[in-house]
Amino acid sequence: MTQILIVDDHPLFRLALVQAVGNLAGDVEVFEADSLDTARAELVTHRDIDIVLLDLHMPGNHGLMGLVALRTEYPAIAVVMISANDDPQVVRRALTYGAAGFIPKRSSIAAIQDMLRTIIACEEPLPLPQGRILDTEAEQDRQLARRLASLSPQQLRVLILVAEGLLNKQIADRLDIQERTVKAHMSAVFERLEVRNRTQASVLLRSLEVADPSRTVDE
Repeated sequence: MTQILIVDDHPLFRLALVQAVGNLAGDVEVFEADSLDTARAELVTHRDIDIVLLDLHMPGNHGLMGLVALRTEYPAIAVVMISANDDPQVVRRALTYGAAGFIPKRSSIAAIQDMLRTIIACEEPLPLPQGRILDTEAEQDRQLARRLASLSPQQLRVLILVAEGLLNKQIADRLDIQERTVKAHMSAVFERLEVRNRTQASVLLRSLEVADPSRTVDE
């Protein structure tokens, strides 16, 4: 049986995905979540989930941060990004940071099913159209992806909270660990990301944020 977790905060689109997944040939079980936190809870409860369909713009996700977090915490699970923003550079970045595939929300049900069948069969997805991308930008993403992949799940959690502006004591309280443990994690993060301080580490992580074109500046 293939178990698939659909993570999207829009109920109607989530329903459409549930129907698309449910109509796949074979034995498939579907779970749902409407935020990154509820997705983590589902992954703890259902430990045999094989694939996560993750909306790029969703509460707690912060663009590609959610992808990196899930890939770090659950490396054996295939994470497929879903978004209305299918800019070639966004697609390329998602794949660089570990996505098993990218499904534009404008895709037909048949196209979504074809992508999922490919991933379930552990085949390489067909290459997506790519626009003009600077080699330097692609190389920067590849280097950062390698550095982030060297972090442990707990080190990444600490880094995310640092990027949110929390102090060491607040991070210790949030993660239920000692403050000196937070400091030890931060020292390791600085070394592995090749940065000198919290500000530089936060800037690197925030580079994973992706603007949501569906939202206006005033929202």
